[in-house]
Amino acid sequence: MCIQQFLYNKNYLFDEIMRKSETANQQPDKKIIILVILLALLWGGNSVSIKIGLQDIPPLALAGFRFLLGLLAVGGWSVSQRIRIALNPREFLPLICLSVIFLLQIISLNIGTQFTNASRSTILISTYPFFTALFAHFWIPGDRLYFNKTVGIMLAFFGVLLTFGKNLQSEVQVSLFGDLVVLASGCLLGLRVVATKLLVQFIHPCRLLIWMMVFSLPCFFGLSFFLESGVGYQLSVSGVVAILYQGLVIAGFCFVSWTSVLKKYSPSKLVVLFFTTPLFGVLLSHLLLGDEVSPSLILGVGLVAFGIYMVNKHDTRRADKQ
Repeated sequence: MCIQQFLYNKNYLFDEIMRKSETANQQPDKKIIILVILLALLWGGNSVSIKIGLQDIPPLALAGFRFLLGLLAVGGWSVSQRIRIALNPREFLPLICLSVIFLLQIISLNIGTQFTNASRSTILISTYPFFTALFAHFWIPGDRLYFNKTVGIMLAFFGVLLTFGKNLQSEVQVSLFGDLVVLASGCLLGLRVVATKLLVQFIHPCRLLIWMMVFSLPCFFGLSFFLESGVGYQLSVSGVVAILYQGLVIAGFCFVSWTSVLKKYSPSKLVVLFFTTPLFGVLLSHLLLGDEVSPSLILGVGLVAFGIYMVNKHDTRRADKQ
């Protein structure tokens, strides 16, 4: 991993990041949990907005416009708050590496989803909290895997599996290749969460997001130019609203809030809250698109909620040992 190699080559920088990560690994309180669940709700609407947006614009171009709007939103906020945007020389390589992870994660998700059905893709990408917890166990001091956390993550994942399991077989042709690529995207997403946690210890969250988008945008639009040049564009009112939602709400507000929260709190305890995202997606699809809601959703919500409780409840015995 180029980020890890860079940090190890720069011993003073690595020591600084590890020290700050250890002290900035707090237990999320109720306000933070509510904020992250709100972010999960908004991200649940992202899948609905993508479905609507893809009716007007092809996927790579849609991603490009989404992050272009996000760049304008985060950049405008940073300027208004007088946050320094210019990079330090030592920040360049880590941000390039983070941008590569980001690009590969988004592209692998889009490619993999084309070769499997939406429910399988949702379940497989929802494995990323497992990878986040695993990477955090090795790379973030004090964010260790323990029994309650492991069982809680598994219960929450089974809640998602229960909700979408009946749709695993459909008329859409699926392949092992598509499943593996989406699973790889989940692994990359877990890696990106932990890498972001490490990098925001010495890079301002807004500056990190701005440059990650700056480095990524040419790739999205370049790939769209070569791969989607024959696809027609059209803009409807619903399509414009969907693009604005993805750009301003998701790539703007949600990205800044999530990156800022990651700076102080344990990533493995936060990401389990995002198991609610696909459940919110189902509910919003029902409300906005008329999709069917099955009784298994209620059981799925219960399992996810109990899993979140197990991960985030305070273990007094562990605290005493520490």
